Amino acid sequence: MKLHELSDNDGATKKRKRVARGPGSGSGKTAGRGIKGQKSRSGVAIGGYEGGQMPLYRRLPKRGFTKPNRKDFAVINLGLIQKFITEGKLGAGVAITEDLLVETGIIRRALDGVRVLNKGEITASVTINVTGASAAAIEAVAAAGGTLTVAPVLAPHGKSKRKAV
Repeated sequence: MKLHELSDNDGATKKRKRVARGPGSGSGKTAGRGIKGQKSRSGVAIGGYEGGQMPLYRRLPKRGFTKPNRKDFAVINLGLIQKFITEGKLGAGVAITEDLLVETGIIRRALDGVRVLNKGEITASVTINVTGASAAAIEAVAAAGGTLTVAPVLAPHGKSKRKAV
């Protein structure tokens, strides 16, 4: 095989539509925009305009509510904690805190706290101190011989990524 024999797969590339290149091209003169009117001009952004009719985004009712001061938790699963313990990145005898989880790289940042969920299995006897945990996660850690303590953090570790509305 030589360089000049290389080619893309069939259908991998599509030729660009070249408008306003004469009547023989099929999209010459007005370039498929019609004759006159707002849409035939350049630099027109119509958005949700429906010709004077009440636009769809105003016809539909507003739904829901975004709580401006809601807490944003970093979520971690028990299976991931067990994986890091078996790999030796976390010590089984060491108390696992939110700061330790950030240092080891299990989570990127603590946000408004860390919440532990019961996905995966945990076999090591560990002590975990976090902001939140599911009831199933607390039971699973207790069944493995460890303790999972939930204590709310008074001062947030950093600003939440959500903006107050």
